[in-house]
Amino acid sequence: MNKKELKKFKDQLELVRKKISGDLDHIEKDTLNKSQRDASGDLSGYSFHMADVATDNYDRELNLDLASTEQKILNDIDDALRRIEDGSYGECEICEAKISAKRLNAMPYAKLCIKCKEEEEKKVKKKP
Repeated sequence: MNKKELKKFKDQLELVRKKISGDLDHIEKDTLNKSQRDASGDLSGYSFHMADVATDNYDRELNLDLASTEQKILNDIDDALRRIEDGSYGECEICEAKISAKRLNAMPYAKLCIKCKEEEEKKVKKKP
């Protein structure tokens, strides 16, 4: 991969990283740093209705799952940026074949070529 292509992917990775970091900050501010009473907007001392509590808990769990997924992508982006620096970016971590430009354009933090990713997903589906 030439320097121009690497710079394009590095810029793309940094842009996605910035967006995801902002999303995580938003989730943290709206979910993790508020008590259940603050999040619901109820400032009274009265107890919550069970349905409201369940909805709030569901929303909180959903946001935590989103934050977990976003953090994993951030870690993959950091790893991809490291691979750009060490010269291994664009190589499949399993078979060491070149990852297609089409795949990297769609997912610039991809670690595996399409063939190896499909094999990995088949193995995951077979597990009970």
